[in-house]
Parts: sequence; structure tokens; C-alpha cells
Amino acid sequence: MTAMESLVSEILKRDRKIILKDATIKPSFKDKILEKPPIIADFTEYSPLHNGHYHCMSEAKKKVPDGIFVAVVPGPLERSGRGLPYIMTREARAESAVAVGADIVVEGPPMGVMGSGQYSLCLAKMFQALGADFIPRGYKPVNGFNPIMDRISHGHGVAPKPYKMVDMQTKEVLLEGKLEEDNYVISSLSKSLTKIGFEFKDKFIFIKRITGVSGTLIRQAVLDGDIAMAEEMIPPETRIILEEEMENSRAPLHDVRDEDTILETANTYTKDELMALSLIDERTAENIIQERPFSDLVHLKKCITWGFSTHYQQRVLSSLEAKVDKEIIYKYIENYPSLIRVLNYNDKHVLQEFKNRIPHRRLEIWQ
Repeated sequence: MTAMESLVSEILKRDRKIILKDATIKPSFKDKILEKPPIIADFTEYSPLHNGHYHCMSEAKKKVPDGIFVAVVPGPLERSGRGLPYIMTREARAESAVAVGADIVVEGPPMGVMGSGQYSLCLAKMFQALGADFIPRGYKPVNGFNPIMDRISHGHGVAPKPYKMVDMQTKEVLLEGKLEEDNYVISSLSKSLTKIGFEFKDKFIFIKRITGVSGTLIRQAVLDGDIAMAEEMIPPETRIILEEEMENSRAPLHDVRDEDTILETANTYTKDELMALSLIDERTAENIIQERPFSDLVHLKKCITWGFSTHYQQRVLSSLEAKVDKEIIYKYIENYPSLIRVLNYNDKHVLQEFKNRIPHRRLEIWQ
């Protein structure tokens, strides 16, 4: 086992315990939330933090210069909403966020073992817990999206339906067809905020995405050992932290899985145990039982149904890797955020301001 494989295995073991613990903790509600300073709450994977992320953060801070910029960075198990590993640990991603201007970085939900609607709901509940005053989101300008942004600005949830986007308040069809990923996330979040009753009128700050930046190309450059190829796409702070992580065999992690655990789970779990795991359907469980034993992931992947998402296969691998039951995820979501875990912060003064701003919630400083 390589050093990075060992690191990934230890992270998964640690984070599995974190999820189990957080699922049992009821959130605290104490005093009323304060109004100042305003909270600018953003959620981004930062895998890695590139110029597009930096642009969104900078523009939001310009619009709210007296605000506390809180970056919500997922999270336990280090797996994205696409079920894929992040390029660096959340500690390193949080460090890069603070290095380019974030005031506070808090831990987001374990995206890789949740459905898209589930982690959107968790994010909405985090914004509610933070009492977010502003929510900056980068969007891609495409035909038909302006009316959707307008409705969201007026506090209307816009629900993604099969092949159409619907105003949850007026029931109007705002767009026929589907949205691209970043724009879809905005609509999905507005739906989740509406479901939990969080008032978001005039809170979204829509920022047009810059061009010439690709997270995929950056990760490939890092994997090829040639960060200079992506130098123009990332802030220098990101490059410094990424190179330090690579020197210490802690990056790049986006191609590293705990393959031994995945194969062990697939080869030994009963059908009921497999189906109890997050995201795994009956057909996939039956295929795994019929086709095992497995000696590699290539064979195993062929047993996973396509599911409802193009990312379903990778999410199932993450579920086999994490070994977290559906019931635990339901309890985790119900109590989320059971506490607000601070991964990093700019300085002690801003941390105290943040604590004063949300006295109604339990905080934990990441060690």
C-alpha cells in the first residue's frame, strides 16, 4: 500500500466515525441570531481552488465589504457529489480558501454518499444554521436562465423537474429542458431553501463565471506532474499548498481509492447488508452477489446499474468504500448540522466575530 493509499484509508476510517457521531447529536438552538456583521456563505469543493473560485469570492466580498466570508467545504469521506475523490484533503482545501481571502471555512456534508437532493438539503440547512445574509453563486450565462435567476432573487424556489424548471410559488414553467451543472445547482439549492422555510429573497449574489478555467485540466496537469501547465488557472497560493501536499505524499488524491475495502465489502456483504448501504439499489446488490468474487474494480463496475445519474457508478464505489448505512444518512440529514465544525479561519479576531454572530449554534474547532 502506498503512502497516499494508506492516508485515504485512515481518512475514511476517521470520517466514518465522524458521520456516526454527528448522526446521533441533536443540534443546539440557544439565543437568537445576531444581525451583524453579515454572513456571506458560499459552498465550493475547491478541488483545487482555481481562479474561477477566487473570482466569485472576490466579487462577493466587494459587494459586502463588511461581511464575514464563510466557505462551506465538503466534507467527511473526501468524496464529491460525483462520487470521486478530491485532489487534496479538506484541511488543505480549507487552507487554500483562507490563503486567498476566506474568513472562515466550515465543514460541509459528505457529498459522495448522498443523493444530489440530499446534499442540497444539507447545504440549505447549513445556510440556515449560519443565518446566511448573502449566497454568492457563479453561473454560466445561457438562454433562458435569466428569468430563473430573477425568480430566485425574488425569493421563489425553482424546482428542477424532468425536462423543465418550475417556479414553486406560481407553478409556472420557466424553462423547457435541462440546466447545466452549475446553473442546476443554483436552482436545486433554491428548492431546498424553500423546503426548509429559509427566506432567501435578495440574498443570492449571481456572479458570471469567468472563462479559461477547467478543474479537470488542472487535476490532469497535477496528475501528470506538470503544475506549470495549469499555472494560469490557479492562484499562486493554491499552487504553493498543492506542491507542499505533493511533497508530503498527501496529493494528488483524486485518483486514489481504498480499493481493498471496496473489494472486501463487495465480496463479503450479504444482499441485505449491501442494500442497507447508502445509494445501493436492489439490482446492483443482486449483480454483485452473482458476479463475485472480485479481484479488481473493473469487474465490479460492470455490476453497477446506471441508476438515475451519470455519476451513480462512482457514488456506489464510494458507498462500498465508506460502509455507511442509509439509516445513518437519514439521521445525519435530520440532525444536520449537529454542530458547525470550523476547519480553518483567518485569525482569532474574525473567529470571535463569527462565534458572536451565531451564538445559537454549537461550534467545534477542527484539530
